[in-house]
Amino acid sequence: MIKNKIMKSNDVHTNFSPKNKRGWIKIIEAFTAILLIMGVVLLVLNKGDIGEKDFSEEIQEKEVSILREIELSNALRDEILTVDSLPVEWGVFNSSGLNDTKIKIIEETPSNLNCEAKLCEMNDDCLLSAASEENVYVQSVVIFANTETYSPRQLKLFCWDK
Repeated sequence: MIKNKIMKSNDVHTNFSPKNKRGWIKIIEAFTAILLIMGVVLLVLNKGDIGEKDFSEEIQEKEVSILREIELSNALRDEILTVDSLPVEWGVFNSSGLNDTKIKIIEETPSNLNCEAKLCEMNDDCLLSAASEENVYVQSVVIFANTETYSPRQLKLFCWDK
């Protein structure tokens, strides 16, 4: 009986003998082949994204920078708060008394972008009137008051690639 138990325990050890290593090697080879094929497939699928850059963050940062300068300038804040009839479209900024604001936006806009602004009431949707086929990036700022006037308005800046 003791010999039978010893033999059975030896049988377990014989499964890992050099004769059975071929099976493990084939499993490892198959696993490696699957990994290589998956790597090639992923590389081919992502190939279109390698050359393209996403400039959306840069555009939005520039928009925020332009709006921040307008928001912090007392003269431009006063100009925005003195406008009586809202909304004001980009095309009529000059005739509505927003000449300096328009000049500031044009000066700060990078050469690779087209930007337009719109001044609206706080509860207005304040949408771009002319539809663009490009991706339009939008940022807004709220101008509440100056030292004499409390008249909350939102100034939205719409930018897209040229």
